[in-house]
Amino acid sequence: MSDTLLFHKTYLHPTSKDWVVFVHGAGGSSSIWFKQIKAYKQHFNLLLLDLRGHGRSNNMFQDMIKNPYTFKTVTADIVQVLNHLKIQSAHFVGISLGTIIIRSLAELAPERVKTMVLGGAVTRLNTRSQVLISAGNMCKHFIPYMWLYKLFAYVVMPQRAQKESRLMFVNDAKKLCQKEFKRWFKLATDVNPLMKCFKEKELPIPTLYLMGGNDYMFIKPVKEMVNKHEHSYLTEFENCGHVCNVERPDEFNQHSIEFIQRHMMAA
Repeated sequence: MSDTLLFHKTYLHPTSKDWVVFVHGAGGSSSIWFKQIKAYKQHFNLLLLDLRGHGRSNNMFQDMIKNPYTFKTVTADIVQVLNHLKIQSAHFVGISLGTIIIRSLAELAPERVKTMVLGGAVTRLNTRSQVLISAGNMCKHFIPYMWLYKLFAYVVMPQRAQKESRLMFVNDAKKLCQKEFKRWFKLATDVNPLMKCFKEKELPIPTLYLMGGNDYMFIKPVKEMVNKHEHSYLTEFENCGHVCNVERPDEFNQHSIEFIQRHMMAA
């Protein structure tokens, strides 16, 4: 595999022509989707990838080491993998910050995106998270990044039922080096202006938001987005937190697969 390509893995379906691409969040890796693969591969071809600096893509892009990341450059990495695999268009499933990357891809190349399933979607950072990010930005040069990451994991996923999701994210984040963490952390400051633009300009792409009812930092702005957008739908899981694909995998798989299949038939 080229050292300028993201690490990726495919599962090929014997008859389906449709592809589903999974995009994880910041500090995670493609391993976050382990509860989705079995259900999804019965219906579609699958592409799982590790974003730059994450998982098995963590030692790539050495030539970009001094350049800051933007949502556009991170998105272009995915397009490069699609081109390499000759995937013209696909259905995209994302979690957390990965949902912004998918939305960015839909803006950059809407013809490549058939549907979007956005789990634990980040559509706006509230005041508390903005204060945390500002404080983190001030402290990131002299506080070990894992302290910051664990703090964020607890703020976003505070409940006992979210322990599995929290540990998974923290363990994946340990594979990030300090420099990588700082680059991704800086990206968080771009969320609000970018999402304000996305909220004002709806794309005609069927979009399903899957949210935990206890995802208190992010669910309210998602509801606002869905009310404003004609092609967006929301399914809320009760007693569930931010990483709903891990906490409620059966419901996540059922709702998302049915949504994709319904829009395949309508296409």
